[in-house]
Amino acid sequence: MNHDVIVVGGSFAGLSAAMQLARARRDVLVVDAGLPRNRFADASHGFLGQDGKAPFDILREARRQLAAYPTVSFVEGEARDAGAEDGGFSVALNDGRTVRGKRLVLATGVADQLPDIPGLKPRWGATVLHCPYCHGYEARDRRLGVLAGGPMDLHKARMIPDWGPTTLFSQGLPIDAETREKLAARGVAIEEVPVVELLGDEPELSGARLADGRIVAIEAIFASPTVRMASPLAQRLGCALEDGPLGPLITVDDWKATSAPGVFAAGDAARANHNATLASADGVLAGVGAHRSLVFG
Repeated sequence: MNHDVIVVGGSFAGLSAAMQLARARRDVLVVDAGLPRNRFADASHGFLGQDGKAPFDILREARRQLAAYPTVSFVEGEARDAGAEDGGFSVALNDGRTVRGKRLVLATGVADQLPDIPGLKPRWGATVLHCPYCHGYEARDRRLGVLAGGPMDLHKARMIPDWGPTTLFSQGLPIDAETREKLAARGVAIEEVPVVELLGDEPELSGARLADGRIVAIEAIFASPTVRMASPLAQRLGCALEDGPLGPLITVDDWKATSAPGVFAAGDAARANHNATLASADGVLAGVGAHRSLVFG
């Protein structure tokens, strides 16, 4: 085998896994296509020691630190396919090369599937937001909206007033009387006519046009897109999946081992709660888990 471990995905989870393996003096290859999920955000927030830094700057520094370890190497490119081979794994890259390793760590992430509303996609990561803990503080005291896509957004709408005056756009989602009372107690306005367009000079947001022609003034809106696997590798390798609140997840144990022997998974593709800190912590566990499997079999 060319490598002890191949880590597919070079964002927070993947690089954290590689760091643990590098420090265990294992030969690690990181394969990265350079398209992290948070590439649309100008800054990462709530990540201890990194608050306010651009995601690419954090990753650049992490790669610099990893490059100091002599057993770490990097490949720029996309892992298109993978399979078990001779007690380990082969990974086919988009440039035609094949790399091999004894273990795999999948830190391949997810891709957001945004609602099909004109004006939403160009503002994603700027004034159309997902996580209030990641971006709510920067949107504080503005007129805020919540675009309902499922029951979780009713819960989110009760949280958002901590950052600013809030309107819930129900988009046809049923809201029972008890939930309405709880929203009213938090000062949340409910707009039941669907949003059909977001307005303003992109990426800024000034309002939401409704199906009846009215315009509701808002300056940032929280949306919960569904997600899909950003890579087919988990399915190709036969890893068990489970249904998460926003889309499929790779099933893992406490050490991030998947159902496919020798394959580990970390980050957004393997957890329901998405956050840079949690992704990094997942990577630590996956890296240690992969190392333990090499030692103990």
